[in-house]
Amino acid sequence: MTTTAAIRSEWVKIWSVRSTFWGLAGAVVLMLVFVLPSATSVTYTSTQESAPDLVAGGSFYLAEFAVIALASLFIAGEYATGSIRGTLQWVPVRSRFLAAKGAVLAPVLLVLGVVAAAVAIAVATPLMDGFGRAASTGEIIQACVANGAFFALTGLLSLGIGTALRSVAGSITVAFPVMLMTARVAGSLGLGVVNFMPGVAGAAALVPFGQPNPVSGLVPPYPSWAGLLILAAWTRLRTSSLPRIVLT
Repeated sequence: MTTTAAIRSEWVKIWSVRSTFWGLAGAVVLMLVFVLPSATSVTYTSTQESAPDLVAGGSFYLAEFAVIALASLFIAGEYATGSIRGTLQWVPVRSRFLAAKGAVLAPVLLVLGVVAAAVAIAVATPLMDGFGRAASTGEIIQACVANGAFFALTGLLSLGIGTALRSVAGSITVAFPVMLMTARVAGSLGLGVVNFMPGVAGAAALVPFGQPNPVSGLVPPYPSWAGLLILAAWTRLRTSSLPRIVLT
């Protein structure tokens, strides 16, 4: 099977299961679950958070859970059901199989991230009622695009982990600490590398340069776009090393 045919096959598969729709809807709902009360609380405090800042927190603390689960199910679910045998029979080149998965998953999560951020900002802005820091149009666009990239890279990282572990529960259990707990541990130990942890770096891309990271509370020592490069480097590390164990 050619690469194009493999991508078409994966496109059909991702939309043929209910878990995809639950995952997409879950990401938006979890984003709003975090953003709505946070936006309301801004009116009662003296914090200078903007709507994009709230989106960064919502993505890191809640919405990424749905993204990780969706990506893990997309790959590890095939091992759980046994359908992976048919997939590898039609696409025996393992690297092509994984590339087709990524080529389908990344655009879906990119669009999801943009839509989730746009909806959250649109809902949060009137709730903030002029309090907090006003975000410019450029900052809003940056937050939406960066959130899409954050979702896509997080999904690809989870895809690599799921390919290696072949278990939905196992891949989710590993991906959560990689994105969330590494930042917590580094921060609690006072390590200067906290800004370079994957989840924190991704959140830093959602706010303008010079603004505190809404997750760590620190001002990142790099431009906003560099946060996505750091997350991409983590994704590349995971997807190039872990899957190699099972794909060769």
